[in-house]
Amino acid sequence: MGQDLPTPDGGTPAILDAPGAAVTVAPVVSLAPRADAAAPAMAPGMAEDAALIRRYEERLARDPMSLAWAPLADAHRKAGRTREAIELCREGLSRFPQYRTARLVLAKAYLDAGDAGAALAEINTALESGARDAEAHRLAGELHRRAGRLPEAIAHLGEAARLDPSDRESRLTLESLRGGGRVPDGSLLAGLLADDTFATFTFGALCLEQGLAEEAAQIFLRLLAKGPGHARAREGLDQALRTKTQRRKGP
Repeated sequence: MGQDLPTPDGGTPAILDAPGAAVTVAPVVSLAPRADAAAPAMAPGMAEDAALIRRYEERLARDPMSLAWAPLADAHRKAGRTREAIELCREGLSRFPQYRTARLVLAKAYLDAGDAGAALAEINTALESGARDAEAHRLAGELHRRAGRLPEAIAHLGEAARLDPSDRESRLTLESLRGGGRVPDGSLLAGLLADDTFATFTFGALCLEQGLAEEAAQIFLRLLAKGPGHARAREGLDQALRTKTQRRKGP
């Protein structure tokens, strides 16, 4: 067995394996984190969210009867903490049921959590209380559209555009929905789409791939008119409207 030999500088010891031959042993590297190691840097957006949440929490701690729970809930929602947002809104609305802004925050939190039915119920409650809120109508229109209830979607989006003339997205969506499956004037596909022979999901998807967002939207609208439960047509319409809106907004 080899014998440990001290090194001149007091560093890594050597082992004498054979007469006259010393082999230096590499130092052991610890995989445990150093006690003084710095914590990972927080992304700028996360740091801003955390600071905002902390600010509202401090305000609420100073005055428990303030309405700071609503913006606190929205800050949690935007940070991806939907459960905290929903719990805050439910508790707050039990004390302030007429606070429509908080009800809209709760609707968005439900939507983020994937519960479109609960989201629409909260929006309807806000609107039934007499709210003239463009954002509430916009969200209601979007939820009805996603569910294939196009007449309701058109009604709500029309009200949103009326209350907020700068709402370009609602106006562009309305433009397509009111088309009712009619191909835009001057479209190169007017002949092909004169009847429903090519009004198929496959052809609509092809139009979308080729950048013909409005033609694709009208094809998907025809499919939804025949079957409101056509999930792929609803998804296709959503993508077509999103593409059209982004194109009109520009880079």
